[in-house]
Amino acid sequence: MFGKFMNNYYYGKSGKGDYQKDDLPRTRWQLFWEMLRVRFAGLFRLNIVSVIAWLPAMYVLIQLMSNLFNIAGVAQTVEMDPSAATPEQLELVQNLRPLYNSVIMRSLLLLVPAIAITGPFQAGMAYVTRNWARDEHAFVWSDFKDALIGNWKQSLVISFITGLVPLIVYVGYQFYGDMGQQNMLFVVPQMLTAMLGLVWTLALVYFYPMMVTYKLNLRTLLRNAFLLSIGRLPQTAGARLVMLVPTLLALAVSWFIPAYTIYALMVLAGYYLLIGNALARFVYASLSNAVFDKFINTRLEGVQINRGLAKEEDIDEGADDDEDTEA
Repeated sequence: MFGKFMNNYYYGKSGKGDYQKDDLPRTRWQLFWEMLRVRFAGLFRLNIVSVIAWLPAMYVLIQLMSNLFNIAGVAQTVEMDPSAATPEQLELVQNLRPLYNSVIMRSLLLLVPAIAITGPFQAGMAYVTRNWARDEHAFVWSDFKDALIGNWKQSLVISFITGLVPLIVYVGYQFYGDMGQQNMLFVVPQMLTAMLGLVWTLALVYFYPMMVTYKLNLRTLLRNAFLLSIGRLPQTAGARLVMLVPTLLALAVSWFIPAYTIYALMVLAGYYLLIGNALARFVYASLSNAVFDKFINTRLEGVQINRGLAKEEDIDEGADDDEDTEA
């Protein structure tokens, strides 16, 4: 019994006795849900393997959210009853914007190295989840380690830029916003700065899966990821938004019920410590596999497409077998 449990834990539980050709998924959605069910336990282990790289960034983000909500709570208290406020609280409210800027800038600066170190780990996770998402085997540790070592240079560059992007967007948005109060033309570069952050966030869906699947130089990798994120904008944005739901829920609880902020942050931290990053990588891998098949693999000679899906001949053969059985 224990041996069966460990086998299911390490290799997934199919839930089927004799796996027939008719059992193969015929659509991307069927493949996604079937592989998520089979590999769900594996995602926990994969997340644990890589979570150490995310601890610094998680700490910085949790501290940032906590500080911002604390400042907002003090400001709200002073606004409700100014006569009961202490001199320190009144001074805080009078310097609210500089204080917000100081807290955010300090956190964004700390995030640059904190996010930069996650790149190789993201590449390792991308390789494992890419294989799992198309119903292929991958070892959690050995394949993860090989992909990490094999892609560490490009992945470090991508993650370093990823760490810089929030800082650049924040500084640029604030700068052009202040200039826009004097000249409305500065609204244009302000919006372009915000768009830069948005496009990079969407392109992150494809950077690491593409990195571990094709041999591309950095320039081609960046160009292809940007083009794919724009070409599949609704699907890419949808995937990013779905994976942001836990964070948005935590922010909503903290905003509307400040007394529960610490609990919301604890639950959010637990989610990302246990499975959050690996689950996101699996979702992005599933989307990337479909997008790569449509826009890249069909143009490459000898590359197999629709891995993990039932082929037409398998479906026809299964139908013939059913007819023979009925006869």
